[in-house]
Amino acid sequence: MKKIRLIVIAVIIVITGAMTAVYMHIPKPIAKTTSAVKPKTELTFAVLGDVHNRIDNLQRAINDLYTINPIMDALILNGDTVDQGVDRQYASVKSTLNRNKALLPKTIIKNIGNHEFFDYSIGRNSPKQVKTFINKYLEFSGEKKVYHDKWIKGYHFISLGSEDGKSKTTNSTEASISDIQLNWLNEKLAQNYQRGKPIFVFLHQNLKPFWNWVGVKQSEKVNDILSKYPEVILFTSHTHADIDAGSVVLNQPFTMVHVPALQYTLEPEVRSGVIVGINKKQYIKGLYVEVNGNTVIIKGRDIKEKQWIFTRKISN
Repeated sequence: MKKIRLIVIAVIIVITGAMTAVYMHIPKPIAKTTSAVKPKTELTFAVLGDVHNRIDNLQRAINDLYTINPIMDALILNGDTVDQGVDRQYASVKSTLNRNKALLPKTIIKNIGNHEFFDYSIGRNSPKQVKTFINKYLEFSGEKKVYHDKWIKGYHFISLGSEDGKSKTTNSTEASISDIQLNWLNEKLAQNYQRGKPIFVFLHQNLKPFWNWVGVKQSEKVNDILSKYPEVILFTSHTHADIDAGSVVLNQPFTMVHVPALQYTLEPEVRSGVIVGINKKQYIKGLYVEVNGNTVIIKGRDIKEKQWIFTRKISN
């Protein structure tokens, strides 16, 4: 059993580290709506994970989300937006976002993932190379650190991020979060805290093991901090797993939400209750979120088929 699980992990790593796809057709931005009806919700935002420089899928997502709500408040790109943290891939994503300014919300939060530390021509990163990758991410995101926060319409958005990757000290998939960042998280969660009011936290890597794949080296410490605040809704990506109503897990004691991949989805092949392989599915999925007071509605979206997958309501 252990051997099979290790094989599965190896398969996942190989697939997620595959060569950047060659795109046959990139959809055009749709026409901007001249007028929009103001939504009844206080706050709306979308979360997209694991774009991996799939510009065609990113364009489809932008078009679809705009048809859902042309005046959405924010878009969160939750890490692995590029497949490699190299200039040409950042340039292609920037170009796509700039080309779609009329369709995108003014606030776009860009988080770091493990692939932002990748260059397939480099093996293990040196400390200098790690710093170079981080600086490229910071220039792309407009942030000063890999962890950052923002207030949107009175709601707190907190982004955590790995400070190392694909190096001697941190492997190619896990996140490494320093004590300094953990102390910062403690401070930010307490800032303007209101009992029952949702706090949105984002981290690319999964906090708990998935397919025996550990996402964060300091998972226990992060979990302990977040557990002080049942109002926290944590969004993680990374695993490329599919989504359904079970992707929203309540009472951890905080809420944990899995964000699907925009690149492709990995589905386990199970025989006699044992995972024997991983299949790659060309799905294009994301999350759309509506917030009214202390009530949050999370909707899973099949962007390719333009239909809803699930709706979950969270009330504090």
